[in-house]
Amino acid sequence: MSSFLSLDGVRITYRGARERHTAVDNFTLMLDAGRIGCLLGPSGCGKTTVLRAIAGFEPLRAGAIFLGEKLLSSATVHVPPEQRRVGMMFQEYALFPHLDARENVGFGLRRQPQAQRDARVAEMLALVGLADAGGRYPHELSGGQQQRVALARALAPAPALLLLDEPFSNLDSATRERLTAEVRDILKAAGQTALLVTHNEAEARAMADRIGVMHNGRLAHWNDIPRTPEGL
Repeated sequence: MSSFLSLDGVRITYRGARERHTAVDNFTLMLDAGRIGCLLGPSGCGKTTVLRAIAGFEPLRAGAIFLGEKLLSSATVHVPPEQRRVGMMFQEYALFPHLDARENVGFGLRRQPQAQRDARVAEMLALVGLADAGGRYPHELSGGQQQRVALARALAPAPALLLLDEPFSNLDSATRERLTAEVRDILKAAGQTALLVTHNEAEARAMADRIGVMHNGRLAHWNDIPRTPEGL
């Protein structure tokens, strides 16, 4: 495998009342294609800011972000979010309440021909185990099912990279524990490269192939998690 996502010496600042404050500093990370990485740390440590920068919503003061061979961001380069092939899944599922599951999943595919869109939606609903729930509306789905619809919607446009921001924090503990394993299996089945942020260490260990610990805007560790080979 080759390093697919690369952040090199990234620095992100924001303007305060009197001076600029540093949110992320000297941040370097590499993630191989098809692997799931996780940034673990408390609220305010800068982990969501890193995701937003990768997605194109935060400018860099220094450093660079690459996806494959493509430079996405630097102090002088900024590829617009819609041109990055990066998907993002937030802790709020943000499903459209007036659309059923099938329509929610297909929302980002509206420019595709109808037959192609319908086939992709059916494929994604099957992938997340909701093949028979396409006609149900969000209020008719459990919290875990809504989360899986949101995941199917994020995967439907075939992003090169999927970012997950505290995706399980609004769920009860039993559902969260079950879904972490399910979502990992879904991402692995799809061959999806993904980067997750969470404050929950158990969640990080259940989901990720590699975990980085963040503190005060810096990455303290970036280590592989020993795992049984997939499928055993």
